[in-house]
Amino acid sequence: MSTAEHGKSTSGITMRDVAKAAGVSVATVSHVVNNKPGARIGDDARRRVQETVTELGYRPNALAKTLSEGTSRFIGLVADAIATTPFAGQIIHGAQDEAWKHGYVLLVANTDGNTAAEDEAIAMMLEHQVRGILYSTWYHREIVVPEALHQTDSVLVDCFADGSGLPAVVPDEEQGGRTATEELLAAGHRRIAFINTTTPSPAQSGRLAGYRSALELAGITFDESLVFAAAPEQEGGYAAAPRIIDSTATAVFCHNDRVAMGLYDGLREQGLRIPDDIAVIGFDNQDVIAAHLRPPLSTVALPHYELGAAGVRLLLGLDPATATDPLKVACPLIQRQSI
Repeated sequence: MSTAEHGKSTSGITMRDVAKAAGVSVATVSHVVNNKPGARIGDDARRRVQETVTELGYRPNALAKTLSEGTSRFIGLVADAIATTPFAGQIIHGAQDEAWKHGYVLLVANTDGNTAAEDEAIAMMLEHQVRGILYSTWYHREIVVPEALHQTDSVLVDCFADGSGLPAVVPDEEQGGRTATEELLAAGHRRIAFINTTTPSPAQSGRLAGYRSALELAGITFDESLVFAAAPEQEGGYAAAPRIIDSTATAVFCHNDRVAMGLYDGLREQGLRIPDDIAVIGFDNQDVIAAHLRPPLSTVALPHYELGAAGVRLLLGLDPATATDPLKVACPLIQRQSI
């Protein structure tokens, strides 16, 4: 079949076109075209790629011709929605700064969770022979790894996949929950409520575990009646306010800053002042919320910038990584005036 029959000019033929016609992966085409040393490719697959390259008239672009040892100075970052999520966008910032520091440029694809767009983005990055790919989600969760990620060095950022063999870097949720609770304890509070989310997640279980461990270390018996389930947004915090008041707690650790914002409204309606009558601490450090509440909200930050930077360091082998346990990044305390 001629190039014209494929409906593309010679200059428009890509590695993906060759891979599809030859029935192989983009990575295999890349290895054959660039004569990558040590690539384990069967004779039949190599022959099919070479024949398809000739048949379609594929020519490696200028970038591919200048590749050194089969890789470029690009690092890929594929994200579900972090580029459009203000506080999680710091992941891109951190990865970009760290990549620049080591002579790499970040290629970012925001897929909005669309599987087809995700596959296309990964294929494009493989075609450009990226040094590796960071795969990130806008909130910490377990994922199913796209199969194509196994075709190059890949690191999971703000997500993990048990048994996948891929290294991951995630926030230390338990440490963050412990830090938040310890801040309330340090202010003299002993009857501390915790508003947790109703949604199962590493944040739900990790922050609760941190809350419990901080109480235990302080010699305070865990009281399950002081843990309240609420929707993880402003309405959840607002609805929890009457129960918080009835509990006679003197301080509240909120699952996130949006819950804290709703709790502020609910407590204020009942005539309670923060922190004079009750102390409040949040989690996430969504600056657009936490820094602008009245009083400004003390909170624990999700370390998005450092997650991105640490992902690049893992990818480049600058930090040690394991394929079994994710690297946990500490969640720092942000002190304001709500305690």
